[in-house]
Amino acid sequence: MPKLIRSWNVFHGNTVPPTSRGYLREMIELATEGRPAVICLQEVPVWALPHLAGWSGMEAYCSVARGPRRPAALAAAITRLRNGLFRSRLAGQANAILVDRSLDSTDLGGVQISDEGRERRIVHAVRIDEIGIIGNLHASNAASAVVLPELERARAFIDALAEPGEARILAGDFNVAQPAPVGYEPGGPGIDHILVADVVAEAPFVWPRERRIVAGRVLSDHAPVERLVGR
Repeated sequence: MPKLIRSWNVFHGNTVPPTSRGYLREMIELATEGRPAVICLQEVPVWALPHLAGWSGMEAYCSVARGPRRPAALAAAITRLRNGLFRSRLAGQANAILVDRSLDSTDLGGVQISDEGRERRIVHAVRIDEIGIIGNLHASNAASAVVLPELERARAFIDALAEPGEARILAGDFNVAQPAPVGYEPGGPGIDHILVADVVAEAPFVWPRERRIVAGRVLSDHAPVERLVGR
């Protein structure tokens, strides 16, 4: 049976345009609509990581790209004073993979994909029974000469974890249009993608703007992208 994979850069819980209030919990609850098998999240503030499982009702696997500059509780309190201004300056930044609890899953860890001296960016992987290996990445917001080597490192990491013929899915904020890692289907014109290898999948679907409006606010500066994977 096909599994719904969803990916969303949640922009630290900010809206467009940013306001003083954060909407991260509302974003996580919205992302769980339709009972996806997997949700890949990027730009999650570190203070929120312990809350993801409770907010989503899913198993949460998290990987910190950049730690907070203050203790998590203090960073969260300060950031909430002006969420749109502080963003990750104090609270740090992480990626997370949420998995339906009915599926057996194993955290495979992650690696840095950005060059030394640049802001730390990572790819993080989970193996999920009935699906395969899911990789979640947030590439640098930079020129393609910087980003494409990061994507190659992410691809190599995921492929090295896979058993022969095992499905691989690479999702996240690639910060580049039409990526084409070796062995994966090419991505589309946006910068958020769900790429697949050794598995059938339907075409990606990008949420329309109105689907992410809550209380009159547009949630995040990215739209969720989703894809049905498998037979």
